[in-house]
Amino acid sequence: MKVRRSSYMQSMLGQLRQMAEVERCHMLAYLIEMAYIEAGDIMRGERPSVVRRDERNPSA
Repeated sequence: MKVRRSSYMQSMLGQLRQMAEVERCHMLAYLIEMAYIEAGDIMRGERPSVVRRDERNPSA
């Protein structure tokens, strides 16, 4: 179930990225691309889907 939802989100992000590129919203396209890559990493188990509060970058 989790993989199916992540796959759906990645598909939607891909479509949003294409729309942003067509509209020449380069920064938005870049940020959506990062989310697209993150979704793929989560689906492959390369990254956790949740980051604990104490693992976050305190300077961010």
